[in-house]
Amino acid sequence: MSTPSDAPLSRERAHLAHSRAALRAMREDVESLDIRDVTANWVNAEALAHQIDERIKALADLAHTPLFFGRLDYLHAPGADDAAYQTLHIGRRHVHDADGDPLVIDWRAPVSQPFYRASKKDPMDIALRRRFGYTGGDLTAYEDEHLSDPSEAAVSSKLLQQEIERPRVGPMRDIVATIQPEQDEIVRSGLGGTLCVQGGPGTGKTAVGLHRVAYLLYAHRERLARTGTLVIGPNRSFLHYIEQVLPALGELEVKQATVDDLVAHVEVRGTDDAAAAVVKGDARMAVVLGRAVRSHVTLPTEPVVVVRGSRRWRVPAYELEEIVQELLDRDIRYGAAREALPQRIAHAVLVQMERSGEAPDDRVQDAVARNPAVKAAVKAIWPPVDPARLVLRLLSDADFLAVHAEGVLTEDEQKTILWARPGRSPKSAKWSAADAVLIDEATDLVQRTHSLGHVVLDEAQDLSPMQYRAVGRRCTTGSATVLGDLAQGTTPWATRSWDEALAHLGKREAVVAELTAGFRVPTDVITYASLLLPHIAPGLTPVASVRENPGFFEVRTIDADAEVVDACRELLAHEGSTGLIAADARVPVLAEALAAAGISYLGPGEETTAESRLTLVPASLAKGLEYDYVVLDEPRAVVDGEPDERTGLRRLYVALTRAVSGLIVTHAAPLPPQLA
Repeated sequence: MSTPSDAPLSRERAHLAHSRAALRAMREDVESLDIRDVTANWVNAEALAHQIDERIKALADLAHTPLFFGRLDYLHAPGADDAAYQTLHIGRRHVHDADGDPLVIDWRAPVSQPFYRASKKDPMDIALRRRFGYTGGDLTAYEDEHLSDPSEAAVSSKLLQQEIERPRVGPMRDIVATIQPEQDEIVRSGLGGTLCVQGGPGTGKTAVGLHRVAYLLYAHRERLARTGTLVIGPNRSFLHYIEQVLPALGELEVKQATVDDLVAHVEVRGTDDAAAAVVKGDARMAVVLGRAVRSHVTLPTEPVVVVRGSRRWRVPAYELEEIVQELLDRDIRYGAAREALPQRIAHAVLVQMERSGEAPDDRVQDAVARNPAVKAAVKAIWPPVDPARLVLRLLSDADFLAVHAEGVLTEDEQKTILWARPGRSPKSAKWSAADAVLIDEATDLVQRTHSLGHVVLDEAQDLSPMQYRAVGRRCTTGSATVLGDLAQGTTPWATRSWDEALAHLGKREAVVAELTAGFRVPTDVITYASLLLPHIAPGLTPVASVRENPGFFEVRTIDADAEVVDACRELLAHEGSTGLIAADARVPVLAEALAAAGISYLGPGEETTAESRLTLVPASLAKGLEYDYVVLDEPRAVVDGEPDERTGLRRLYVALTRAVSGLIVTHAAPLPPQLA
């Protein structure tokens, strides 16, 4: 590694200063644009002004974010003879000078790929790869690899290792400078297909998914600008934790949501016990709902008589029945078929008109479709369906549920999901989160859900089949990136296999990739946590830590909560963030102990708005979060806080694997025998 006195470092600092000045000039050019005489109307002017504002934001120079983090010296200029393209600095965005020559190349550009994938075995036409070290926004070191020099042995990068092991304070940050070859392959995979990434703790699957979004927006910006992109996380705390990653990469337009946000058709004020939630989350409920929606259609028994002027046109009942049956057989959305029915009846009338010598046009057909007799017939045959009222009736009316669940749900399962106190109206009903998903399914049966271009689904292993269907409806014409770890499933309906999950998502053709190299969790910690794998996910490959810094790991037997506070105080003496993770029922007790000791703390997701370095984390919210140091309180209580032992052991596995540099396990009660 270089020292600050090196001449190359001075030249790189000069290039950094030149690049920052050029980026500032690019931003000023956009700010100076005058669009007053460019657009024809105020709507176009507003749209263009918004685009310019977003471009200005994207060109912001973040003082503590390195403008470039690497350099490639090509043996031959890629795709050009100009020497300006032979030495390329790789960064988070493209920067060019006044002549249009590149000063920094976007990490997503094809010419940047060798920075992540080139090796001694396959140099990819790279003579030299240089990595840079920064302190704040100041360039302080560099490190060179001569990939095309056979006399120089391959060595591991100290700067790369330092960046991976850098203390984690505040929200999640991007990994653009440290993406590994197997991660880069996932990041740069195409938009056309769905990709499922199985990754254990610390393998970077969440970061890989977010960087994949950034790459797809770079490679397919116009298409995704039209169709939209969405990141779905397990809860609000998690979304707060990751919300800065994409903006740091220059992507400001990506929406984030939870599954509950997607299906928020009603206010959720109730809860289900585990048994009811499992049945409501079962994919068989889609069959029950489909039957219930279609049950509203009544085959006609009376003709429709349309009066126009002095003429009467009669569509007999048998012909109406044929029209209705044809619409049913097409299996289109209930609402779409209802909209098509009056036009089909009107067409039957127009056929009669033509046979009698008249020459009606489309305007006549539309007028017939609006005729009171036709409207009345449509209302009787194919009445409107309110999805919330339909689900309310299914959950409140035992006879109605029995008819449509026959052969699908057992009698016991039907009793499990029936409300003890039937709801009177959708507004007054105490809907649960699982009920909201059922309403979303019913809504889609009536009217097709809008599909996005790409959806990223993180912590997917915790979704029920019906939740997978809800997400799948948002990308029926697009693709998805599914991220998860089967060993971390902590819901009663947790995913058993990715093939099964992808089938519910409607993406059976998806490719499943596995990440097994752990860049976050120290070796001793992941080895200890992996003792649980045979009990929670038999056959799953354990994560192998590649960190050079072993960190530290300790199990302490304690007598009082004050010793948990002492462990936190001990870890706070180190640089970086500290998380105190405990069973949900233990959180109030520990909060009181911390307050009595005068130690301030935050809740999960608050790290973005305050500077306290200690976060008190309920075990139920720990998934997806990471801290430099963790105190895990009472593993037995974490296990006992779940409805069954397997789920509890999975929750414990999650809690054990949140530490980046060190873990202290404190317990007064005996440890679970699986950790013996």
